[in-house]
Parts: sequence; C-alpha cells; structure tokens
Amino acid sequence: MVNVADYSSSNLGKIEIAPEVIQVIASIAVSEIEGVTGHFSELKNSNLEKISRKNLNKNLKIEAKEDGIQIDVYCSIKHGINIFKFASKTQSSIFNSIKTMTAIEPKEINIHIMHITAE
Repeated sequence: MVNVADYSSSNLGKIEIAPEVIQVIASIAVSEIEGVTGHFSELKNSNLEKISRKNLNKNLKIEAKEDGIQIDVYCSIKHGINIFKFASKTQSSIFNSIKTMTAIEPKEINIHIMHITAE
C-alpha cells in the first residue's frame, strides 16, 4: 500500500491507496499521449473494469519506497514521433494525473521506449 499524506487539519485516520490504483491512473495517462502504440493504445478504448491485473503489470512497474514511489513505463511509439517530447509529455501526464487524483507526487517516472512501430 502507498500512504497518502494527510494535509487536512483533522486527524480522522490513515489513507492508503493500493498500487493497482496508481497503475490504472498511470496507464490511462500514458494511453492519452499521442504516438503511443501497443498495449497502452489498446487501453484507451477498453472498459477499465475489464482490465485485468496481468494487463496492468504488463508494461508498468510501480515500486513504493520510503521516500516516494518510482514508476517505470515500458512502451512502444509510432515512427516519426519525437522521442524526447513523447517521454517528457508522458512523464508530465503521469505526474499530474497521480498528483491530482491521489495527492501523491511520484519520486521518479522512468520512460523506457522498447519499440518503434511503422503505424
């Protein structure tokens, strides 16, 4: 579980978020980036309730550490896409989505380009 810092003034208890929730948020963020292909582009048109844990673990790794969470994304992109811009947009999209939905700021978001397709 990932602990969420409580920024409110009341002390009502602890908030924990399952890593699978972070995976879903990050996967959706990646699927919305122009130029992504393969697994993440297929998620864009999928029903989120039907996405299995195996599919989420396929190209995304979340590691909760004492000093924050580390995210590794393994993706394919279309030929002709600027790799640096794609990776930067992907990092920003994941960071903003996770921060907005959970109040967690990922420590690291590593983008691994594994394949370029001719689509």
